[in-house]
Amino acid sequence: MNSIAEHIADFLKEYAPFDVLTFQELSQISANIRVINLEINKTLFEIDEVLQDSFYVVASGLINLSVIEDGEETILNKCHEGAIFGLRPFFAKNNYMMTAKAREESIVYAIPIAIFRPFIANNSDVLNFLLENFSINSRTSNTNENSHRNLISDTGFSTVQQSEMQYFQTLSYNISPLITQGNSIVKDVAQLMAEMRINNAIICENNIPIGIITDMDMSSKIATGRFPITISVDKVMSSPVITVLEDISLAEAQLLMLKNNVTHLCVTLDGSDKSVVKGVISEHDLVIAQANNPGVLIKEIKRSQTGNELKQIRVRLADIVQTSIQKNIPLTHISNIASEINFAIMKRAIEQSILDLGSPPARFAWLSIGSQGRKEQLLPTDQDSILIFEDVAPEKYREVKDYFLNLAKKTTSTLEKVGYELCPNGHMASNMLWCKSLTDWTKQYNSWMNTPGENSNDLSSIFFDYEIVFGEQKIEDAISNVVFKNAENNVLFFDFLGNDALRKNAPLTFFKKFNVEEEGPNKDKFDIKIRALMPLIDGARLFTLSHNIKGINNTYVRFKQLAIKNPKHAEIYLECAEAFLVLSKFRALEGLKNDNSGQYINLEELSKTDKEKLKNALSPMKNLEDLIKDTFQLTQFS
Repeated sequence: MNSIAEHIADFLKEYAPFDVLTFQELSQISANIRVINLEINKTLFEIDEVLQDSFYVVASGLINLSVIEDGEETILNKCHEGAIFGLRPFFAKNNYMMTAKAREESIVYAIPIAIFRPFIANNSDVLNFLLENFSINSRTSNTNENSHRNLISDTGFSTVQQSEMQYFQTLSYNISPLITQGNSIVKDVAQLMAEMRINNAIICENNIPIGIITDMDMSSKIATGRFPITISVDKVMSSPVITVLEDISLAEAQLLMLKNNVTHLCVTLDGSDKSVVKGVISEHDLVIAQANNPGVLIKEIKRSQTGNELKQIRVRLADIVQTSIQKNIPLTHISNIASEINFAIMKRAIEQSILDLGSPPARFAWLSIGSQGRKEQLLPTDQDSILIFEDVAPEKYREVKDYFLNLAKKTTSTLEKVGYELCPNGHMASNMLWCKSLTDWTKQYNSWMNTPGENSNDLSSIFFDYEIVFGEQKIEDAISNVVFKNAENNVLFFDFLGNDALRKNAPLTFFKKFNVEEEGPNKDKFDIKIRALMPLIDGARLFTLSHNIKGINNTYVRFKQLAIKNPKHAEIYLECAEAFLVLSKFRALEGLKNDNSGQYINLEELSKTDKEKLKNALSPMKNLEDLIKDTFQLTQFS
């Protein structure tokens, strides 16, 4: 071994994960390393640049990892001696997500992926170390003194802690799937599957996926004699195919498979079933890492027989949320996972009630409304729901409604035992006001939206944030059609909603002090729900309805979609989106700390930095308020 390679090997053995390799293995690696000298401000790779064939170790100097936000460079991590970065080529297919630039004269070792990969395959400690660190989404700069334990990926996330959340890692998948046409013969496709040693084929029409055929389809439909082997694949394929984006996480993939009862997901260019196929994710690609994996919880929920079993799972979900927040997993990701598990618990509670009462006398839909409907319920706050059943003959109406009221009472009682408090305002399916037929609900929404002033006592804006939990999707679709049809050019309705959005007390005083509670049990505390989050939630709902944006309930996603729909005000919407995440995290942390809803923030317990961060998150509200005033005719209800 030459002296340069020996010097590199001596250097690497002091830093993780190289410290678990033998000196002979390090020597093999070092012999293939490229030494890169970087002058100050020299860039190694940039955002959206095609992935390189190496990852990097800082030998000396300082490398900054940064992104461009609002036209300014934001430094996410500082890589000192011994830090590793640029790991994306190991675990993802998309381009770099940030820029690596030398902030002083630096020397970097470029380690070829192809050379290092065998050592990953043969050493689980190395693999786990890389996976655990790559999967943690912590936007914090780490200048730990023990820099030899500091691993930094090009995602801009660093940690020295052992991750319990490996399932958040991006999945690898088959990028060369077998693609065939609908008129292909099953026998021929089966032969190709055998030759390629894969268990599925995607059926496309004009390069767009229309279905999938798997070895399970072959076994259940062909081997059993139900269909001849000479039939075309479009007659036996599973359709529609479930499509996803390439950066889907392990947990999300597991949940989608369980939710849709499928064993494969089709990766497409934009994640929809209207774009080109890029690959296939199979069950084989998914690894269940631990008992608190969301996929495992979903399976346990489906098998549960009692409310007490569901309660235990809900407690474990709280642990997942707390661990995820502590490890700086993005709040959007945590919300998605928590919402799927919350919905699975609610669905199972309904199923258990049906098992007790017998089959429903009519088709119906159970909708979650409010924070559950927006999929923003990180903490176990109160339950809000409505029940809509299909129209029945007048003489059967009372009997049918009584069944569904009993179903709702059983379900809400179970959910209360699980940990979801009853709504203090009675906005639940167990309330006879909010359990009725589709025709009655249509009349209700018509009345609310066309004569809002006359119905202001029972009109709550949360009825416009809904998501189906159980039942007939067509019933929810019918309500959505009623809502958006009534919203068209409805000046009076938007006048009412606009004034309602502006009715909340300002979060800050004239002198930029927090507007705290003046009396009661929460005296001197800041009501982050009413004064900070609700104005954003109301504003997002208002503009989403006015822009005819359907199928999106989550406040953060609503603002992001509004920025696309209305580029003129994109800056305001994007600022509101980020503010919503910051405020939601403050509330979640407060709730987890005190085992409550987190509605009231004890400002005395916040650091000076956190107080400033909280105050800064409130700044976009004035621009949103002005935009509401400029956009809508706020006269009659002012």
